[in-house]
Amino acid sequence: MEKVTLDAAFGSFDEHWSPRLAAELNGQAVKLAKLDGEFVWHHHDDADELFLVRSGRLRVEFRDDEDVTLEEGELLVVPAGVEHRPVADDGEVEVLLFEPTETKNTGNVESEETEEELERI
Repeated sequence: MEKVTLDAAFGSFDEHWSPRLAAELNGQAVKLAKLDGEFVWHHHDDADELFLVRSGRLRVEFRDDEDVTLEEGELLVVPAGVEHRPVADDGEVEVLLFEPTETKNTGNVESEETEEELERI
C-alpha cells in the first residue's frame, strides 16, 4: 500500500499528454496527466475511459455527438468504441484517468504521443 499525494504527484512532472501511473487496482489503472492543446482523435475498442478534471477546463470532442466541457471536479466516462479527442484550449489541465491497465493513451491510433510504458509516480 502506497499513499499518493496528488499535489506532489502532479508536481513531479511537466510533460503534456504523457500520463503517469499513480495506482493500480482490480485490473484498472489510475493515471495522472497534464494536458495542453489538442490530442489525437482515437477510441478504445474494449475499454471505457473516465476523465476526472482536477484543475483547469477540458473539452472532450466527439465525432458523432456534442462536445462535453468538464470543469474542475467534474468527470465523464467515454464508453468503449466512441471516437473522441480531448482538448485543453484554456491552458494546462490536470486530469485523473481511470481505465484498464493495458489501455494505451492513444487507443487505436499509433502516433508520437503513444506511450508504451508509463512512468510510475
